[in-house]
Amino acid sequence: MYHRSVLLSESIEGLAIQPEGIYVDVTFGGGGHSREILKKLTTGKLFALDQDAEAIENRIDDPHLTMIHSNFRHIKNFLMLYNALPVNGILADLGISSFQIDSGERGFSTRFEGELDMRMDKRQKLHAGQVVNEYPEERLYEIFKTYGEVDHPGKAAAMIVRARKVHPVKTTGELVSLLKANAKRGKEHKYMAQIFQALRIEVNQELDALKELLTQSIGMLDTGGRLVVLSYHSLEDKLVKNFFRSGNWSGEIEKDFYGNALVPLQVITRKPITAKEAEIAENPRARSVRLRIAQKI
Repeated sequence: MYHRSVLLSESIEGLAIQPEGIYVDVTFGGGGHSREILKKLTTGKLFALDQDAEAIENRIDDPHLTMIHSNFRHIKNFLMLYNALPVNGILADLGISSFQIDSGERGFSTRFEGELDMRMDKRQKLHAGQVVNEYPEERLYEIFKTYGEVDHPGKAAAMIVRARKVHPVKTTGELVSLLKANAKRGKEHKYMAQIFQALRIEVNQELDALKELLTQSIGMLDTGGRLVVLSYHSLEDKLVKNFFRSGNWSGEIEKDFYGNALVPLQVITRKPITAKEAEIAENPRARSVRLRIAQKI
């Protein structure tokens, strides 16, 4: 199995699928969510996107499914092309897949030796090796501070800049060896996971893409259509929470002259849905997931 879908039944329930509806799985991955959506469709359609070519190879042979090899930030253009607007539901599982993590050559994992790559879409030019070896120290500091919430981000940035003057930092193993001494004892894995998260977000522009997806979703959803998002770290979850609540990134609800809230979505999940202990025991990655559901007003 390419990727074990977290909170699978809860996600599908959250979509409130109509058998004749049009749905979008913007993060196809191993196809776990898409398979369950297709089971519930009769005359409906499913559009599934993924920017990773290896995920596209997991395509499902089903006449109701259209596969699209693209970053989900371009979703609206493709749905316009297929004359598929408005849609009844959009699902986004923002987690990196187990397959990507476990493929050492992709450079996503602290556990496997590989080139510093971290591109989800291998067609793009920017990769983690360029970030580490070419970005100025000030920019590395900002990335580690903002995207990784790393302790002492300036120290990590300075160590990288000092090391790369001697020779480039080319592999995941070299980066781990260089920086793990910065971590508190017993917290080495968490520290390096934060470093890698920061680099991955920068390489793939993940937060910008998420903002574009959320903004476009309002214009793509039919009235009563559902938006289901699974987030895996606080930066993503805060964006989703604020947007669901207010339609903007601050979370502040704007009101009209009469005091009526100007919000495009109704929040279905007052608190995020999290994985139960049984699922976490089977799949430790489920521990960090936060599932939020909203409906277009």
